[in-house]
Amino acid sequence: MSKKTNKFSADSFGKETTEVSQENTFYFGKQNFKWMLIGLAFIVVGFLLMLGPDANTVDGKFDPNSWNDGIFSIRRIRIAPLFVVIGFVIEAYAILKRK
Repeated sequence: MSKKTNKFSADSFGKETTEVSQENTFYFGKQNFKWMLIGLAFIVVGFLLMLGPDANTVDGKFDPNSWNDGIFSIRRIRIAPLFVVIGFVIEAYAILKRK
């Protein structure tokens, strides 16, 4: 017994078909949106980890005579950008993932 590969055949040509198959043409499924939200959460957490005072502020005011070494912390230089990059990779995966 052979398997039909298309939905039209010579046997059904000219016959009325009341059955209309309407497929969901939307590309993204539930899993895609779940992965997109996870990726967005990673990006937001990465940017929040980058927050902090800049190099020349003390108590929120600019002071040219002070220097804040906190801008070179591991959290702001290594961990936060890593979270952002991981978030963008997850976003690319979510977009390219098939249903």
